[in-house]
Amino acid sequence: MLYVCPTPIGNLEDITLRVLRVLKTVDLILAEDTRRTGQLLRHYGISCPVESFHEHNEKEKTERILERLREGEEIALVSDAGMPGISDPGAFLMHSVIEAGLPMEVLPGANAALLGFLQSGLTSPHFLFFGFLPSRRKERLEELEKLKDLPYPIIFYEAPHRLQGMLADLLAVLGDRRASVSRELTKLFEETRRGRLSELVDRFAEGKPRGEFVVTVAGAEKTVEHKNEDDILRALQRLIAGGLSRKSAVSQVSEEYRLPKNYVYDLALRLKLED
Repeated sequence: MLYVCPTPIGNLEDITLRVLRVLKTVDLILAEDTRRTGQLLRHYGISCPVESFHEHNEKEKTERILERLREGEEIALVSDAGMPGISDPGAFLMHSVIEAGLPMEVLPGANAALLGFLQSGLTSPHFLFFGFLPSRRKERLEELEKLKDLPYPIIFYEAPHRLQGMLADLLAVLGDRRASVSRELTKLFEETRRGRLSELVDRFAEGKPRGEFVVTVAGAEKTVEHKNEDDILRALQRLIAGGLSRKSAVSQVSEEYRLPKNYVYDLALRLKLED
């Protein structure tokens, strides 16, 4: 069995009892950084063989790991912090295990993206986790162009030395949207700054940012001011007269005009009053 084990992103208390039990009983722990994982293991009194497993040796070591799994060994996979395979090494091994038909369990645990999203206050039932944007500015701008029309919040990871340039590019491509920047989540100097992108650009323009960052940006706003309400009312009336229920007519018109359903529904209620 391969166990995919999320580890704390800062505070060592943010680990599940299940992960601790697995780490105590497996035959081998694969760690992105053996020194950092060693600190976690020592803190909880865990003594288990640990082997380095990172982006530079993942592919060459995977076949040997598969052989050990075939022989019945139990192996745990951890990264420096958070969930392996998400902006961290491990995805290649996990895919290989599945392709080989070997058993794998992914355990729940800490995740910086979800913490940063909820800290942002940009509440939404839908969101996109993007992870790290390309480090080269040309490629970064190209990616942002693809994302700029999405109507839901987008969550990014960013390194401290790239944060200032990244925020400036977000402002240039996405416009002055609401956003938040969280750093050092669950750690001693945890901090979240919220505001417009222009304000955050100014805030982080001074000095050298430090820490690991989660940046959450609001989705593209749907504007309805330029829509002619009379046209919308006529479209609703036509559909309802043609036999559609008010609910179905609202859904069809909101999709056609790319408008919020609650806005179109209010107009549909006005139809009833006018009748």
